[in-house]
Amino acid sequence: MSFQSEHEKWLKQHLAKRKGEPLDALKRGHGYGNQLFVERIWWTLVGHFLELHPEYEVRDWRGRSYFVDFMWIVGAIRIVFEIMDYGSHGTDRSKYRNDLNRGLFLQSQDCVVYYIPLDELKENPSFILSVVRNILTPYLAAVNGKTGTVERQFSKIERDLMRTAIRHNRVIRPMDAARELELHNMTVIKHCRRLVEKGKFRAVSRGKSGRVTYYEYIGTIQSPDLV
Repeated sequence: MSFQSEHEKWLKQHLAKRKGEPLDALKRGHGYGNQLFVERIWWTLVGHFLELHPEYEVRDWRGRSYFVDFMWIVGAIRIVFEIMDYGSHGTDRSKYRNDLNRGLFLQSQDCVVYYIPLDELKENPSFILSVVRNILTPYLAAVNGKTGTVERQFSKIERDLMRTAIRHNRVIRPMDAARELELHNMTVIKHCRRLVEKGKFRAVSRGKSGRVTYYEYIGTIQSPDLV
């Protein structure tokens, strides 16, 4: 299984699914920089193209259609990679501004957006490789390499609680978490106790009563269990 044959098959599959403007965007947009990214970075790290969509159509804040270079869909998580060429983005101030505004808007819509400089990709691919490896590691560990689907051991509430703890220096107080996540306080406590049993939280008590006042996240911040 070579990159060339798998890349060609992947591209043909997406071309066959499209028509009209999305088809034209793929034919026009998947050029040198994008191919360099999938060959030097994506294929090296991932080894397949499952759920990676080239020239993926999205809407901006004005409702206008445009196409991001790559959209990787991991369960409910959407990750965007944009290959930034100075010649096409840096010299046109209006385009540069719109590109950044679109990135901000996508992030407001629960997308994660990463910009990859084409010059760095050409001249220093090892740096891009190491950074993208750090980005992808927790997701790849959670994804079935044969199906591209996420295999989870933790419920959505449990994942939300772990991510909430990380945002608050690994500490989570049930009442505060209930308010932030819009859950009942007893629901949060129940799931925190389950996370203690599963080895992700540590219950911290204070005073003679031994009453638990908060929980501490003891997992890694790049754990696949957070996906």
